[in-house]
Amino acid sequence: MGTNLDDVRKLLPEVRRELLSKPNVVATGVGYKISQGKRTDQLAIICSVDTKKPQRVLSRTEIIPARIQGIPTDVYPSGLIHVFQDPTKRYRPAPGGVSIGHEMVTAGTLGCLVKKNGKLYILSNNHVLANSNEAQVGDYILQPGRYDGGTFPADNIARLSEFIPIKFEQEDTPCSIASAISGALNFLAALVGSRTRLQPSRVETAENLVDCAIAEPLEPDFVKNEILHIGTVSKIAEGTLDMKVKKSGRTTGLTTGTILQIDVTVRVSYGDNKTALFVDQLMADGMSQGGDSGSAVVSEDNKLVGLLFAGSSTSTVINRIQNVFQALQVTLP
Repeated sequence: MGTNLDDVRKLLPEVRRELLSKPNVVATGVGYKISQGKRTDQLAIICSVDTKKPQRVLSRTEIIPARIQGIPTDVYPSGLIHVFQDPTKRYRPAPGGVSIGHEMVTAGTLGCLVKKNGKLYILSNNHVLANSNEAQVGDYILQPGRYDGGTFPADNIARLSEFIPIKFEQEDTPCSIASAISGALNFLAALVGSRTRLQPSRVETAENLVDCAIAEPLEPDFVKNEILHIGTVSKIAEGTLDMKVKKSGRTTGLTTGTILQIDVTVRVSYGDNKTALFVDQLMADGMSQGGDSGSAVVSEDNKLVGLLFAGSSTSTVINRIQNVFQALQVTLP
């Protein structure tokens, strides 16, 4: 009897944190099991790992079980997942798919135009337009991005209007009340000769849905409501398993891919020892590289599916566009 998609999606939230705690696991999601290098029709919980290691070098607790509550698992060597921000041409008007960035950022990609309260805005990532929470509303946005030769003020195209803050993971920090209680209990334990000691800690749970921001063009004719090599986008669609998608980005241009996993929970590196946990993501194959962050991901029939923001040499991680539009309260023009 085959595995039911609803059953896999129901189980994943119950086990994803435990799976993510295992060494090298950087993401969990729902996808099809790979056997001998080929995709099968068997649904499974997919654990993406930085490096796939043989079981003989892992302890029993570190090994991902072959099945969880009867649901198959699979291990996918995605490599480290990191934000795409890497350092071309100046466009006026600028369409989606071209180089853009906050004046302190190297370069990312202009995703597409969106609308809010009757005004047009540029949509891209927080880490592209808002410098990973470090920017201020009103800061200038350059097109092309600084790495691609953009300079202030000659290449100013917009001002930062709004961004959804990224909640970064923190190391466990002790709580003062817990410290006092544990100290007292440890003192009593010492009096009775016990060697057991309590170590207080506070685990910060910080989950993200989106890495997104909007910027208002300085002049309406500075931007164009289309995506380079793709054209116009007038509708949105839900990203589904096995969906064929495409994107236009500043680094790799027009590329195509397939959504290999849904309901993905992924830990993303932002450099400088900063990581952030994202939930309800889409994962496609390696259809992007550094600098493609912010690209609009669309279906074969040009419906907007998501906002590309991270990936590895073999994987692309995408915010669901429904979550982006809800967070920013925007629509398509």
